[in-house]
Amino acid sequence: MSSSEEFTIGIEEEYLIIDVGTMNLVSKMPPDLMKECAQELGSQVTKEFLQCQIEVGTKVCSSLKEARAELARLRSTVARIARNHDCLVMAASTHPFSYGSTQLTDDERYLHLAEELRHVVERMYISGMHVHVGVSNDELRIDLMNQVTYIIPHLLSLTTSSPFWRSENTGLKSYRVSVFDQLPRTRLPPAFNSFTDYMKHVDVLVHCGVIEDATKIWWDVRPSWKFPTLELRICDMCTNIDDTIAVAAIYRCWMSMLNRLKSKNQRWREYSDFLLKENRWRAQRYGTDTGLIDFGRRELVDCKDLMEEIIELTAQDAERFGCEDEVHHVRTILARGTSAHRQVAVYNEALEAGRPEELALLDVVKFIVSETLAGVD
Repeated sequence: MSSSEEFTIGIEEEYLIIDVGTMNLVSKMPPDLMKECAQELGSQVTKEFLQCQIEVGTKVCSSLKEARAELARLRSTVARIARNHDCLVMAASTHPFSYGSTQLTDDERYLHLAEELRHVVERMYISGMHVHVGVSNDELRIDLMNQVTYIIPHLLSLTTSSPFWRSENTGLKSYRVSVFDQLPRTRLPPAFNSFTDYMKHVDVLVHCGVIEDATKIWWDVRPSWKFPTLELRICDMCTNIDDTIAVAAIYRCWMSMLNRLKSKNQRWREYSDFLLKENRWRAQRYGTDTGLIDFGRRELVDCKDLMEEIIELTAQDAERFGCEDEVHHVRTILARGTSAHRQVAVYNEALEAGRPEELALLDVVKFIVSETLAGVD
C-alpha cells in the first residue's frame, strides 16, 4: 500500500574548493585532500566533474534533525581537512569571479562526458543540492513525480545562491540554472503514464547507445537510478545549512501530502509545462522577490503567501515527521533573503563604501565561506 511509505530522507551537497591565498577556485585539488576525506567519511564523499568540486551525501535518515546532524558533520569535516591543505570550502552554486582554470577530474565517466558535451560542459563551474525522498513503490514514484513538478519553482526560489558569474552581477538569482539547462535531458521531466512507460523511454536511449543508464538523465526531479527515491535536483546549493534542511523538509512533507491525497482517490492538479516553465523562469530570475503565478487564481502571488499556503497544506505531514520548526524556517529565508540576496547585498554595500569591484567580489567570497560553516562547527 502506498500509504505505508516512510518517506526517508537523504541529502547531497556539492561544495566548491578555493585557495585560501587567492580565494580563486583551485586549479587542481591537493593530492591528499580527497584521500583524507575518504578516510574519515568513506563513501559519503566523492569526486565531482571538476577538481574544484567535492560532493557529500548523508546516510538514509528518518528525521530532518538526523539529516542536519549528518550534514553538519560532513561540512565541518571537509572544511577542516581542506583548511589543512590551505583550501577553503564554499557552499554556493557559483563562485563570484573565479572561472575556467580548473582541471577535469581524471575519471572515465567524466572524461566521456566532456567528450560528448564538448564546449557546453566547459561551463560547468556550478554546484547544486539534491534531496532524496524514499519511495519504494515504482508506480508511486512516477505518479508523485508527475504531481510534484508544481512546486519545483517554489523550491528553487528558496535556494538561489548564484547571482554572480565571471565577476558580473547577472541580474539572475540562479545563474546556475542557465548553465545547467544547456545540457541535454535537463529541465522539467515529462509526464509518464506508469513506471513501465518511463522505462520504455529510458530503454530507447540505452538501446541506441546514447546513455548507459538513467544516471545521465538530469531532470529537475527524477526517479533515482541508484536508490528507491524521488530525487529533487532543481535547487541551488544553499549556503546556510538550515536553509538546506528547510527545503528538504518542505519537499518531504509535500510528497507525504500528495500521498495522503492519493489514499483518498484524490490528486494534485497537473499543469502544463508551458505554465510550469513560466514559474520556473520567475524563480530563476527573481528568486522570491516578485512572486509566482497561482494558476488557479490566475494572478501573481507573493512568495510569502504561497509558502504560508504550503505550510498549511502540509501541517499534518510536518507533525507526522516532527519537523514543524524546520518547515517554518522558510519564513526566516523569506525575511532575510536567500544566499543570492545576501551576496548581492554584501557586494552593493562594499561598492557604496568605495571599495573597487574586485574587492567587493572578494567580500562576497568571504561571506560565503563564513556562512557555509555558520551553525556547523
